[in-house]
Amino acid sequence: MEFPSKLIENAVAELSKLPGIGRKTALRLALHLLKAETETTSSLAEALAKMRFDIRYCNTCFNISDTEQCSICANPLRDHSTVCVVSDIRDVIAIENTGQYQGVYHVLGGVISPIEGIGPSDLHIEPLMNRMQGEESEVKEVILAISPTMEGDTTAFYLTRRLREFPEVHISSIARGIPVGGELEYADEITLGRSIVERQRQAR
Repeated sequence: MEFPSKLIENAVAELSKLPGIGRKTALRLALHLLKAETETTSSLAEALAKMRFDIRYCNTCFNISDTEQCSICANPLRDHSTVCVVSDIRDVIAIENTGQYQGVYHVLGGVISPIEGIGPSDLHIEPLMNRMQGEESEVKEVILAISPTMEGDTTAFYLTRRLREFPEVHISSIARGIPVGGELEYADEITLGRSIVERQRQAR
């Protein structure tokens, strides 16, 4: 693809690095931004820069946050005795959009995948275990809301074994309204919400 300007070429090259964006779509976006008001392009660039450099991760659950503790963990109206364990921040967003869950979360930051060299120590598993410990712990139930893929099931199995250290904590998994091999974030809100509500307690 030939470009009349090296600046356009550079912009297209960067935009096409985004997931789902091919070079033709990247060119269309670049030309749109070129024609847009200067303030529009400047606002977009500023918002992206602030997101990248100023965003934080909650020091309790590892959800994205503007402060040290995310708005969910800081909300006293949420049920802090129920922790929903997810692999990715996108899963938090998906579950929140159902409006069916009022507990708190714990974001693992991925799933166990030996093929990709990701083991338990690469995930936020130990901080989850720490949330279970001590007299101040409020946790009574842990919901494993992890996508039912091979890696997701491996992660859930590992977590179930680790959580057995806390017999007073109930372990649940979301109902299998989510198709096997499917990703949580792509499930429709009704199915996902029903899966949370109809979660199944696991045998120890």
